[in-house]
Amino acid sequence: MKTVYSRPKSLKMAQFHYCPGCGHSIVHRLICEVIDEMNLQEKVIGIPPAGCSVFAYHYLDIDMAESAHGRGAAVATGIKRAFPEAIVFTYQGDGDMAAIGTAETIHAANRGENITTIFVNNAVYGMTGGQMAPTTLPGQKTTTTPYGRDSILEGHPLKISEMLALVKGTTYIERVAVNSPANIRKTKKAIKKAFQTQIDKLGFSVVEILSPCPVNWKMSPLEAWRWIDKEMSQEFPLGLIKDTTGRKDAD
Repeated sequence: MKTVYSRPKSLKMAQFHYCPGCGHSIVHRLICEVIDEMNLQEKVIGIPPAGCSVFAYHYLDIDMAESAHGRGAAVATGIKRAFPEAIVFTYQGDGDMAAIGTAETIHAANRGENITTIFVNNAVYGMTGGQMAPTTLPGQKTTTTPYGRDSILEGHPLKISEMLALVKGTTYIERVAVNSPANIRKTKKAIKKAFQTQIDKLGFSVVEILSPCPVNWKMSPLEAWRWIDKEMSQEFPLGLIKDTTGRKDAD
């Protein structure tokens, strides 16, 4: 019988602890597939700050270094400068990268640090109880906005990828999703291109991934996947945001 799918070498033999329908497990696998295909397992270093993302070291069989909440870009900068030939990436959620870590992220991007950020955006604080995040949509109910986010009171969703596109140090930024087979394939291509951007020493790269959080959204997994298409991607449109690499999309 022909094998059509197998566990990536760089993905540990461990049972995922994530909630049913969560996108983190999909993203973990995609990262590992890219690492294997690009032969990077002995060269790559991941930095997961606090949040659901912090458990990535349980599953990715690569060198990992945890950082304090929001400080992923700062830690990645230090590691990359100490080991310039390593492929260094942060793995961050929206409550981390778009809130407490905004300053570190923007300044690392503005300096053009040759690192990659995998930004998992589920529009809510997933680990700590489903509170409103900077990316929570207007009208979206959370534990701290039980009647829905009011933009007059709580501000508007922060589009961190569009903000980063304005600084000169960023090279490649794309927003993708993991709520359908077609979108999952696009996400893998984006991760591969981001790593290649770093290998080519072209500067700061970001892959923003819209990811479902059914438990905190109070939805079934199927409803959550549909909500990304119906609501979330309207506020955060999928597609290429910035590309000055001069390269075509990776196969």
